[in-house]
Amino acid sequence: MTTYYRHVCAGSDARPGNRRSLRSLIVIIPVLCILLMSAMPASADESFLPERRRNQFQNDQGYYVFPMPFNIPGVGGGVGLLGIAMNMGGTYADLFGVLLTGELQGEVVGVTDIHIIPKTLILDLNAINFNKASVTNYEKRGMETDKHDFSYLQFSDYGFAGARLTATFFDRMFEVYGGGYKIRGELDKILDPSGNTIVEIQNPPTWRSSVYALGARGDMTDDYADPRRGLRLDASRWWSPPFSSSDPSFYRMEYSTTAYFPLGRHSTWAFNYFRSDAHVTRKGETDPALVEQHQGLNCSTITDPKQKADCDEVIANIIAANTYGTATGLGGTSRLRSYPNGRFNGAHTVAYGTEVRWTLTEEAHPFDIFVAKDVRTGLQVAAFYELGSVADRREDLGDVYRASYGAGFRMVTASGLVFRGDVALGREGFETTIIVGYPWETF
Repeated sequence: MTTYYRHVCAGSDARPGNRRSLRSLIVIIPVLCILLMSAMPASADESFLPERRRNQFQNDQGYYVFPMPFNIPGVGGGVGLLGIAMNMGGTYADLFGVLLTGELQGEVVGVTDIHIIPKTLILDLNAINFNKASVTNYEKRGMETDKHDFSYLQFSDYGFAGARLTATFFDRMFEVYGGGYKIRGELDKILDPSGNTIVEIQNPPTWRSSVYALGARGDMTDDYADPRRGLRLDASRWWSPPFSSSDPSFYRMEYSTTAYFPLGRHSTWAFNYFRSDAHVTRKGETDPALVEQHQGLNCSTITDPKQKADCDEVIANIIAANTYGTATGLGGTSRLRSYPNGRFNGAHTVAYGTEVRWTLTEEAHPFDIFVAKDVRTGLQVAAFYELGSVADRREDLGDVYRASYGAGFRMVTASGLVFRGDVALGREGFETTIIVGYPWETF
């Protein structure tokens, strides 16, 4: 269980929809190649690396305070309060916090961009503490489940704490980073899609996990925060030491490449490729009876056939995670945005995305409306299209693709924030996103 859920907070299909997605992919790749060739310098006198168009360390101050009504499936509803303070006291440090009340209670707090060595060594800290949390458990991993084939896993006493250290050089064009994260929780209920209890675990065991990361990033663009031209590369290794003998030992390698092609002076067309692969060095427990015992479950005592099947599927997914490991999944705010967070999971993931960002206006426009104070430096509208596939076996990756497409709005600020709102459509309906930061970012 520890490995399967530690990243949450983580044969060819001949149906017409999949053929259409593959045809779209065949169109995207040649276009990307053509644009890459067009971005090459026309003569030896031109530099391939674009010049930074502004200072890469902004310290304009700003703050935001927003109410956050919420209703989270499998958890419940309530009201929260979000606060952000950017570049406190004229430094580069940012403070953010969330306070939640209602059926979900808890707090989130973080301090980022703490410059231990100015403009060279940067520390980020964050922590989460909730009275409960939920994970959507689809009946099997991979791409071929229906949108209604799931149950909720409800955890109590959920906590997360992490730190990240980044060394940055050459005007933020090259970075190396490392991080460590601790997670804890207790699986105490399995719920059906309507929120009804399937099984309640008595004296649930507490699971704990540690996740570590080490990576490098090359940012050969014209701006670190709001790129319009150039190339960005990121490669990282993530690993989690087994918490118990029943957990597998595995690591995952991740690669992300984004190319930005200017459209006029202020707009851009971006293309992203992402890959995540789990590598298992030792399998975890695969005996269903022992897995049930470790999780405090006893599916055989459930009399309702559908509820028993839901319980058995939880065990089957834990066994699959113990056998193959778990890569970064698809769905949520960054990749395959028309699907909910964690919709598709497996040991191997590949994703392609393209997004056109049109800049409507680019000018310094200060605002102070009591709950928010900052300087707006740009407004953008965007259109995007994404494809992705996950599988437990590497040879099955790409047999089935799912697509998302949609449009969004972005507001870029002098304090360093990019506020993003998206509406994405796919074969299972639509999802809306309101968040800080561009999509596809590794962190």
